[in-house]
Amino acid sequence: MTKAEHRTAADIECWLTDMDGVLVHENHAVPGAAELIQRWVDTSKRFLVLTNNSIYTPRDLAARLRASGLEIPEENLWTSALATAQFLKSQMPHGRAFVIGEAGLTTALHEAGFILTDQAPDYVVLGETRTYSFEAITKAIRLIGDGARFIATNPDATGPSNEGPLPATGAIAALITKATGREPYIVGKPNPMMFRSAMNRIEAHSETTAMIGDRMDTDIIAGMEAGLHTVLVLTGITATEHIDAYPFRPDEILDSVADLLHKI
Repeated sequence: MTKAEHRTAADIECWLTDMDGVLVHENHAVPGAAELIQRWVDTSKRFLVLTNNSIYTPRDLAARLRASGLEIPEENLWTSALATAQFLKSQMPHGRAFVIGEAGLTTALHEAGFILTDQAPDYVVLGETRTYSFEAITKAIRLIGDGARFIATNPDATGPSNEGPLPATGAIAALITKATGREPYIVGKPNPMMFRSAMNRIEAHSETTAMIGDRMDTDIIAGMEAGLHTVLVLTGITATEHIDAYPFRPDEILDSVADLLHKI
């Protein structure tokens, strides 16, 4: 039996956690979340809050979380936009990209040294936006047809709103794929690339890092594939009766992040 199989929460030095369904639920902090963040800060634990949402910059996201009752420094936030920008910088420094997305994505790519253009881009990068434009989607389809590489920040087909589900990145990516025959490379969860880039950011090692999530099909499987200690909380998408349907299991199952407080 390997060392990894003996890991418990007490052995963990670095923490990655999903945001929606784990720390916040419908714009309100999950009970225990603020205390957990404070515990990590007080004990100098390295941690990052991960989200597939590419709309917001870390500064904007920190402000939104503050309004929900969570004080999380912007340097402790890791979005699919930041992971995508880091990935593209490693692939083609100073490249050119045509972007469909909001400030979170365009700012991250700017800061990674990319030129944003619709003239002979190296990449078409698709992210989250609330204003998908038929003209922009048409342009993306034509650029991909001309040879631009197709990248998407995340595979989520829908996103939440007060009125009900909204089409999200995965749904628009499917439209573009149908028109071009080209599948995107997706950087966000459940691609373990998202977790590896986050660990690089805080100089974490998989042997002593944990991932907290509320979804078996993204957070837990990607954490497992990245070699992390996985913690499923039941405050979000996955319910107890759903767990046995999957051919893999998390290392720990907790009612909420509040149950971690006495373990670390």
